[in-house]
Amino acid sequence: METEVLFRETQRFRQWWLWLILLIAFFVPVYNSVQKGKLHHFSFPQYFNFDNLIVFIVPVLAIALLLSCRLDTEITAENIRVRLFPFHLKFKTFSAKTIGLAYVREYNPLLEYGGWGLRLGLFGKGKAYNIAGNQGIQLVFKDGSKLLIGTQKPDEASAALQKGGYLKAEVY
Repeated sequence: METEVLFRETQRFRQWWLWLILLIAFFVPVYNSVQKGKLHHFSFPQYFNFDNLIVFIVPVLAIALLLSCRLDTEITAENIRVRLFPFHLKFKTFSAKTIGLAYVREYNPLLEYGGWGLRLGLFGKGKAYNIAGNQGIQLVFKDGSKLLIGTQKPDEASAALQKGGYLKAEVY
């Protein structure tokens, strides 16, 4: 019998400023490359050399990576599962037996974890999987390690943690 999913969320990078930076990072080198080609009497075979190809491919790959990137989170009474696709093809599963405490909290992504994505926190903050915002599901494991999972649905996540029995503190 399959366990009831108490909470499910999928997040994607949607920050306008991030896409603006990527577009500028794409169009400025492309524009410069095209202008350089015009100065040297643009000819199709000479223009598409390795250097110019890199100018087009690297930004396109970065944009494709961010378009495909998503953070999937599931909470059940038995475990909490998280996947930062495409870095994790399979879910990372954290058994309720290993979690001492889980709760939703506000955090500062830049100061505590150095930004968004798959991050390693400073000063014992543990790891973080986050895409956007400043709300997260804080897991404190019985061995003392920590993991923060970003959420855009803090109230729903908190209700699921309570229903799943994660809010009672054990050893942490």
